[in-house]
Amino acid sequence: MENPAGTHGAHGVPESAALPIVPPAASVTPQGMISAGSTPPAEGTVALAQELGLPGIADIHVHFMHPRVMAAVWRYFDSAGPKLGRVWPIRYRGSDAERVEFLRSQGVSLFAGLSYAHRPGVAESLNAWSLEFASQVPEAMVTGTFYPEPGVLDYVTTAIEMGCQLFKIHLQVGDFDPADPQLDPVWDTLSAAGVPVIVHAGSGPVAGRFTGPDPIAAVLTRRPDLPLIIAHLGSPEERDFVGLALRHPHVGLDLTMVDTDFMSDIHRLDRRVLPLVRELGLAGRVFYGTDFPNIPYPYGHQLDVIRRWDLGDEWLRAVLWHNAVALFGAG
Repeated sequence: MENPAGTHGAHGVPESAALPIVPPAASVTPQGMISAGSTPPAEGTVALAQELGLPGIADIHVHFMHPRVMAAVWRYFDSAGPKLGRVWPIRYRGSDAERVEFLRSQGVSLFAGLSYAHRPGVAESLNAWSLEFASQVPEAMVTGTFYPEPGVLDYVTTAIEMGCQLFKIHLQVGDFDPADPQLDPVWDTLSAAGVPVIVHAGSGPVAGRFTGPDPIAAVLTRRPDLPLIIAHLGSPEERDFVGLALRHPHVGLDLTMVDTDFMSDIHRLDRRVLPLVRELGLAGRVFYGTDFPNIPYPYGHQLDVIRRWDLGDEWLRAVLWHNAVALFGAG
């Protein structure tokens, strides 16, 4: 799960930055830090994709941001800030190039490098950086973010015109109401364009003023066709958010960090939702995600977790690849 990026200056981050487009191979040190060197072990992810007959894995919830922003995020994690609720080691650090190469080594053939605006004045420049990043990394989807502020419709419209495939907002970190009137035209535009938004709406790891099912349900009441993907299965309110998805055919769920050993210390998944998660996954509405690189355990652990649910190979094929490709294309 993600956390605020600190202060970036009065005008946010620079709109562009040099990105290496020919990354070196990467390896993982005993401490889990990515460094230049030989290709790392695939932790079973490549083997599973091959076993299932998939061309790769689609991870729709990873994070790539301007290096200054990412450094600020990592400092927040290192400080165990109040929106984390606990010590949260970062296992995978390194340059953008090293982290891209790591994902490739794990068989990830499509991913969404997400950023999110934690305050006014930063979303537009975050979007510009993400657009540049995606233009240089074939596996990366074009992503964006937004915040309730003057001018938000203009830069969201521009992002869509530039090919943005997926937006991300974070109600806990951003501390804003998704029903803020400044977002009304944005929701209308996204609904008309059919561009989905990943929303961190659940109250984990620490509740915020606008987390839980009610704030986002209020938006959907007015716009039932709005395409949303609820991050982290809406944990710890997974039963409510699964119910929300069942009532709204354009609402999906991602599995990021769900039921991992680390998160189970905070909240244990209500396994009564798993038959419905299977149903929704086979209907194209559940997606694989990991929160890489901001995880304290090996990349393959999330995959091990969802395999233990024993929801079937057909479900795994849908969640690990086909659902994302159907929604976003193959990169």
